[in-house]
Amino acid sequence: MNELVTELVPVRGELASVAFKRSARARKISLRVDAAQGGIVITLPMRASRKAGLSLLQTHEDWVAERLASLPQALPFVAGAVVPICDVGHVITPVSNARGGAWVAEGRIYVTGGPEFLSRRVADCLKRLAKQKLTAMAAEKAKQAGVNPKNVRMKDTRTRWGSCAPDGTLAFCWRLILAPEFVQDYVVGHEVAHLRHMNHGKHFWALTETLTVHRAAASAWLGVNGQALLRIG
Repeated sequence: MNELVTELVPVRGELASVAFKRSARARKISLRVDAAQGGIVITLPMRASRKAGLSLLQTHEDWVAERLASLPQALPFVAGAVVPICDVGHVITPVSNARGGAWVAEGRIYVTGGPEFLSRRVADCLKRLAKQKLTAMAAEKAKQAGVNPKNVRMKDTRTRWGSCAPDGTLAFCWRLILAPEFVQDYVVGHEVAHLRHMNHGKHFWALTETLTVHRAAASAWLGVNGQALLRIG
């Protein structure tokens, strides 16, 4: 999928960022609101025109405007911002005359270097924490299920919190480190169960229930708070 152009388009009197993407797999024009970027994504089949994409946007303008208005407020990584780690607030705290990138201690995310490095270093720190925690959690659950993941990777996905590839590679959205531990527990348990059952049949769900007891609570939490996680950083 290739991004053609991003431009500002009026939506109910407010300018909105619209990214046009062309996809060889797309069979029809589609649009969605990207919670992470706070804008609109229009996906075009290879021969579809930008004009046709704008026409679809105009047809669904009310729906798009409502979705944009309902997005949670963005929370950028700046000095003094309170960022959740496992749903516990941590204050971003710059540190002068020190080295080490960024680290977490005593309810704070300490960050070295100039302000131009702060956002990236906070994100890198959180991704490291996510990798450590979710990898360890996956290893424990894989042992319980009698399976062995090939690898565990962190991604910044927009529509899925986790995935299991046919080769046994597990992938998780690093933003799960921001969520409560019971949410992490469910998503990891769900994907580990896919190492044995690459479907959502009764045997898959039976195994999932042995790996995590948080299915209902985690699904409900993500339904309410998932978009807010995508607006952090």
